[in-house]
Amino acid sequence: MTAAEAVRRFVFDGAWVGMGGQSIGRSAMCLYHEMIRQRKKDLTLVGCNLSIPMDMMVGLGLVKRTECGTGNLERFGTTQCWRKAIEQGRLVNEDYSHLAMVTRFLGGEMGLPFMAIQSLLGSDILGKKSASSGKKYEIIDNPWKPGEKVVLLPSLNPDVSVIHAQKADETGNLIIEGFLAHEPEMIRASKAVIVSCEEVVSADEIRRYPERTTIPYIYVSAVVHQPWGAHPTSVYRSYSHDAEHMREYQKAARQGGAAFEDYMSKYVFSCANFDEYLEKVGGLRKYNRLRQEMAEML
Repeated sequence: MTAAEAVRRFVFDGAWVGMGGQSIGRSAMCLYHEMIRQRKKDLTLVGCNLSIPMDMMVGLGLVKRTECGTGNLERFGTTQCWRKAIEQGRLVNEDYSHLAMVTRFLGGEMGLPFMAIQSLLGSDILGKKSASSGKKYEIIDNPWKPGEKVVLLPSLNPDVSVIHAQKADETGNLIIEGFLAHEPEMIRASKAVIVSCEEVVSADEIRRYPERTTIPYIYVSAVVHQPWGAHPTSVYRSYSHDAEHMREYQKAARQGGAAFEDYMSKYVFSCANFDEYLEKVGGLRKYNRLRQEMAEML
């Protein structure tokens, strides 16, 4: 289906949204642009490293809460709108480690109310109070090993998760190449999953190479075919991240105010769809350069 239809059908105000990708890699920008155009609001965003789309939605006041390992764009710096919103008390953020977030999705996938972990022991994450009235964790004694402590974390079941994949067939079988991070656990824990992809392949190809299928169709609610749908983030084997555009966004987000509003107006609100956005950011000439940069890295 189209991005507009998928977002209308599966993303609602107040939803808990699982965010796929990692930092400046394979973020489903075409779907997030559509969420922004439809003004989905009061969202809770969850994942490991929430990056540029999270920052856009926070900057527009569409997010009430984040639960994650961090928010940054790697060498391009921290997510500026997110940072300012937390500092100014306009956003609730619950801080976990990346592994803790994956563990919480694993608990959700398995249908359990909580999961045990030990990697947070000794960290100052456990020394912080919850950002809300809810309980962030519980420390108990290991029933089978006296004197040993275990941390219990609440499981996560997002209302909808949004990811970008290299390939999918029309029924929703997904082929994700390169890093996977938290996505397999998050997808299987979610009530609905929207996937944008670079290429729609035939079911025959999926059957011919079954070992390449990362996620089977039973977990996928919608497939949106959108080449270059992760721009300005990268897609392994397809194209590199767009450093020039990353810097343009970061400059606008850092300045805030009119500069941020102008960026969002130019690249999101004035575009009827993601194809119009892609033309504004450089068109075929830029895309070929990013594809060549990825080829040189492989």
